[in-house]
Amino acid sequence: MINSRKTLRTCEQEHKPKNGFLSLLSAPARRALENNNITSLQQLSQYSEAEILQFHGIGPSSIPKLKQSLEENGLSFKKVESK
Repeated sequence: MINSRKTLRTCEQEHKPKNGFLSLLSAPARRALENNNITSLQQLSQYSEAEILQFHGIGPSSIPKLKQSLEENGLSFKKVESK
């Protein structure tokens, strides 16, 4: 019998990008962005932090990593206009 936990872990490691901002994230956070068709920093910059936090799999610890990657590339999260 194959250990499904070990198999899942191996598949995740094979799917994890070797570089780029997605490589900095946990598997659930990475999948959350990919499932919302966010695979580039340019696409990510079209969303606010609050919008990204609404995605299932994204937690508060992901935001600093994403923010740093955006800043390193001259980008930022979409600004939310206050009323």
